[in-house]
Amino acid sequence: MASAPEVQHTLGKSAGFTGTSLHTGEKVSLKLHPASVDHGIKFKRKDLADEPTIDAKIGNLKMVERATTIGEGSIRVHTVEHVLSALSAMGVDNAIVEMDANEPPIGDGSAKPYVDVIKRAGISAQDAPRRFFHVRDPMHVETKTGAMLILLPNDSGFRISCTQAGPDNRFTQFMSIDVGPELFEREIAPARTFVYYEDVEPLMEKNLIKGGSLENAVVVRGDAVLSKEPLRFSDEFVRHKILDIIGDLALVGCRVRGHLIAVKPGHAANAELARAIAKEQSRREALAVPRVVPKGDDGLDSDEIIKILPHRYPFLMVDRIISFDEAGTKCIGVKSVTINEPFFQGHFPGHPVMPGVMQVEAMAQVASLLLFKLAKTSSRIGYFMSADDVKFRKPVLPGDTIFIHAELTKARGERLAKAKCHCVVNDAIVSEGELMFTFLDK
Repeated sequence: MASAPEVQHTLGKSAGFTGTSLHTGEKVSLKLHPASVDHGIKFKRKDLADEPTIDAKIGNLKMVERATTIGEGSIRVHTVEHVLSALSAMGVDNAIVEMDANEPPIGDGSAKPYVDVIKRAGISAQDAPRRFFHVRDPMHVETKTGAMLILLPNDSGFRISCTQAGPDNRFTQFMSIDVGPELFEREIAPARTFVYYEDVEPLMEKNLIKGGSLENAVVVRGDAVLSKEPLRFSDEFVRHKILDIIGDLALVGCRVRGHLIAVKPGHAANAELARAIAKEQSRREALAVPRVVPKGDDGLDSDEIIKILPHRYPFLMVDRIISFDEAGTKCIGVKSVTINEPFFQGHFPGHPVMPGVMQVEAMAQVASLLLFKLAKTSSRIGYFMSADDVKFRKPVLPGDTIFIHAELTKARGERLAKAKCHCVVNDAIVSEGELMFTFLDK
């Protein structure tokens, strides 16, 4: 039985807290409010005229200098990564983050204060499906500073495997974790922000960390750790890096399903990956506009196809022929791929992908129907002889609709023929090849 789709969530009620911001040093009150379906996360500047809001989207990213800053026009909100990390990991899709300053309170330097606020507010399910970005192909980001992020397919959820290393590889730490509310609250949220002593003076010269202290940050000096309390975890630094990654990737605007391998990550590299994900998601959404499959009088429906081809379930790989060209040398067939296809039971069941050989079979059947139309006889059967220059360019997944194009390129008498074929999903060619057939009497 298929599992029910995940739905969006918002807060059960409003809740907040007051504190000092890290970089500006100002006192700030923050409240989290419920929001409607598909609202996303928006920051509201209650201290400004008209109380403007800013979408927490990667398109509004303005700066990644030791923190993540978003803005629209002249309005800015600084250091959004901790609150975004908590909202995302705790399962909140829609919320208003209301503040009376331009930066959230830093609290103790971790995401725990925000988790506490979210738990006080409660989380409420909404009547709309969640949006996901499913990683289909590896994505890669590498920066001049040595940061490297590799995003791999992982349909079971979102996993982060992170290696953190400081200057001269001091405090090198590694952690791998599946991101979920319970693990985040226990293992990631309490990890505090940290800074290396040699970076403190340059940050102060840039008018940053005015609100910084040993109560809300860990300072690393040489091999020593300076803070008001001992480290909360022996690997607290890499845990905080994971916290930041979750917050920065929340700017994508949908939930990532993949496995992120991160080496020496930072806000700039995180943002670059978020941009790449958002760009790919936009491309997919633009191509996924439902296509109207015309019935028409010049095609073949499923009953007519069965009268021509000898194939039957589960080997009939074409649902309909939607068109033949006027010359009769080209046609287009359609195959709807569902999760119920029998080959998914044994072909990558944990990551269902349509086998390439089945795509070739679909092309062969559409080409056979084209050649039948040309021959205008049902007394012979076309047998698939060979396939040349076959290429598989993109995976075909459950839910895809394949448009199968076939074109007659060569005919030798009434016995041999060649057809050039390709399969298209969302206007992108996923496979192609040149097929040869021979025709024998039934």
